[in-house]
Amino acid sequence: MVSSLTSPSSQITLITITTIFILSTPLCSASSATTKLQPRPFKRIYAFGDSFTDTGNTKSVTGPAGFGHVSNPPYGSTFFHRPTNRYSDGRLVIDFVAQSLNLPFLSPYLKKGNVSHGINFAVAGSTAINHQFFVKNNLSLDITPQSIQTQLLWFNKFLESLGCSANETDCKAAGFNDALFWVGEIGVNDYAYTVGSSVTGDTIQKLAISSFTGFLQSLLKKGAKYVVVQGLPMSGCLPLAMSLAPETDRDEIGCVKSVNQQSYSHNVVLLSKLQQLRRQYPHAVITYVDYWTAYLTVMKNPTPYGIKERFKACCGSGEPYNYNVFGVCGTPSATACQNPSQYVNWDGVHLTEGMYKVVSDMFLKGGFSHPPFSYLLDRKQRHG
Repeated sequence: MVSSLTSPSSQITLITITTIFILSTPLCSASSATTKLQPRPFKRIYAFGDSFTDTGNTKSVTGPAGFGHVSNPPYGSTFFHRPTNRYSDGRLVIDFVAQSLNLPFLSPYLKKGNVSHGINFAVAGSTAINHQFFVKNNLSLDITPQSIQTQLLWFNKFLESLGCSANETDCKAAGFNDALFWVGEIGVNDYAYTVGSSVTGDTIQKLAISSFTGFLQSLLKKGAKYVVVQGLPMSGCLPLAMSLAPETDRDEIGCVKSVNQQSYSHNVVLLSKLQQLRRQYPHAVITYVDYWTAYLTVMKNPTPYGIKERFKACCGSGEPYNYNVFGVCGTPSATACQNPSQYVNWDGVHLTEGMYKVVSDMFLKGGFSHPPFSYLLDRKQRHG
């Protein structure tokens, strides 16, 4: 039950304690590990996920119908000072990850840019479950057709372009030994697309986790050694979710209780699957990023992080959450706040650069990754 809002960390600890316990060497902090390592502990990043990670594989005419103006200002206004087809006012978690590793921002796969330091396959609106499932259940209207399996197909095509076969293990040309595989959160869209349908949340959880686990197995079979997997955030705190749910469906911090419970439950099952993968692929470091608890920490006590507005979107229109499906960010009727860094949410679903920076620091330098990101860096330094 989420009503106590003690976070999933208790269950996370139970599931991940074995992994952490067997680490016999002392763990330095992420910040100290970063400074002690070579300037580039990893030479490249391969990223996957949905709109929380997409750096430009979609644009206004190809992205999710509900947010079809990502190519318009004020998207990108904070850091890039222009729209870059990122669903935020600036940088995303994956951008801060790249910067922390002294790597350039990742080129989106569909833009065919410089891929010497990695590539981003994430797609806004992407699902964990194959798109055909939604077509079969008449739920495919105005949704992104790409899934995590599509991203795997793209990755295979990328490997083939380097001269490696799709089934080849440890493609030398792709530099797996020096690659960080960052798998952003994915699964929120699967639940969102089935709201109001006869498809149950339990069905979505089972199918999404199965598909996602298969995706991770494919990466590990190919030779991925360093893999970071983000869990789902507190989706019930997004203005879109809060505008749709009745006022009676709220938890202690004012978010949608049923949706947060759904994300929480999804993460617990995902964690158990990651434990199985760790046993199956002991050569690999699989780090789980606890997005849910990081988000909860900010929502419960936002002031230390410079956050003043937890619920309203910075960019949008309408009351009470500055979110209206007919006046979303990027449309003429929408307005943007003057201080995005003080807001958790940017456009009703996606987060501000300020919030992404906060949670990125929690993931990379704090205690919200299991095992810690500093351990992953230490393993890379010791074992290559």
